[in-house]
Amino acid sequence: MTRIRELDALRGFAVGGIMLVNTWQHVPKGDREPLDSVMLAAFQGRFYPIFSLLFGIGFVLFLRTGTRVALLRRLAVLLAFGLMQHTFYDGEVLTDYAAFGAAILLPASFLTPGVPVLLLGLAGLGWGVWQGGGTLIIPGLFLIGMALIQLRPDRRLLLPFFAVSTVATLVSSLFWHTSQVGAFYTLAAVTGAAAYGTGLLLILRPRLSAVLEPLGRLALTNYVSGTLVIFLTAPLIGESTPRWWVLVIAGLTVAAQIVFSRRWLLRYRYGPLEWIWRCLTWYRRVPNRLESNRDHHRPVSDPGLP
Repeated sequence: MTRIRELDALRGFAVGGIMLVNTWQHVPKGDREPLDSVMLAAFQGRFYPIFSLLFGIGFVLFLRTGTRVALLRRLAVLLAFGLMQHTFYDGEVLTDYAAFGAAILLPASFLTPGVPVLLLGLAGLGWGVWQGGGTLIIPGLFLIGMALIQLRPDRRLLLPFFAVSTVATLVSSLFWHTSQVGAFYTLAAVTGAAAYGTGLLLILRPRLSAVLEPLGRLALTNYVSGTLVIFLTAPLIGESTPRWWVLVIAGLTVAAQIVFSRRWLLRYRYGPLEWIWRCLTWYRRVPNRLESNRDHHRPVSDPGLP
């Protein structure tokens, strides 16, 4: 199965955005500063919905070459990764993804593909938004992602969807004001994620894609290593530290991850944690080292972090 490069780029974009938001969230909050207002209005909650949607897409892609039993093993390994990550980072989402994947996506794989799954996902997302968001919107986004890869909507819908979601974000933002809870805040975050995702796909060109794709192909490695950086740099960020340190730490981390991911993929098919994940899923040592430049350009049958 050939990798879908646009999905890798979108996943890389989400990983970078999550690193920025997670770093900001772990800065001690005092009086609100300009950076806080920008983060709340433009970035907070905008990236993990993209990641969740891609998880649902990856679920379907995995089932095209694997079995449901193998998928359960894959989710079990992801749960184990999440539990290990939880020992140093309370805000990890891998355990939620593994649990919701088994409880929601696996049963949904028995439904008629396409529209029924989409309607169920929209209903679940609507309920999650009404309840105030957080992890409650993840199941609906999983199902919507699952339905989108099944339906394969026309690319010409990207522009109108981008326009509608941008307007919806602006309107929703008028109602939630400064609160970080409630239906309007969550709606603004979800529609903002839709605007960012479709906007990126509209402007995606080879040079930008070449930067984001490696980051997305090593999504698990980069997500976990990013939270480790936040944990290790926490003592450096105190009440007296200027807020712009958030941008420095997140920016340097993502830049280093981009460089590392590109160089790693020159020699290997899968990232470090992705390779371990794949070996444990299939109960065997999966070949990882590229043997030649020709191998480097060969399509890889791995949907990434589903």
